[in-house]
Amino acid sequence: MEAIQLLNTAIIKCNEKKVNINYEERLKKICESPVIECLNKAIIQLAEGQKISRDQAAMQIIETLRDLDSIWTDYVTMEGIDQLKNILKGQ
Repeated sequence: MEAIQLLNTAIIKCNEKKVNINYEERLKKICESPVIECLNKAIIQLAEGQKISRDQAAMQIIETLRDLDSIWTDYVTMEGIDQLKNILKGQ
C-alpha cells in the first residue's frame, strides 16, 4: 500500500512540473484565434441543423473531438505495442 501512495504522489508531482501557469495569456490568445471563430460558426450551424441548443452543439463537438483523440491515441499505442512485440520476438 505504501508503494502505491508513493507512486501516486510521484505521478502528481511530475505532472505538476508540466503545468503552464500562464492561463490568462493562453486563454486570451486562443479566444482571439480564427479557430475559435470557426468553431463558433460550427456550433451555430450544428445547433440550427439539429434543432438543439448551442450548449448541446458545443458539447457534441467537444465529445466528438475527444473521441477522435482517444481513438488515435489507442491506435498509436497499439501500433507501438505491436512494434515492441516484433522487436522482442527478434531478440
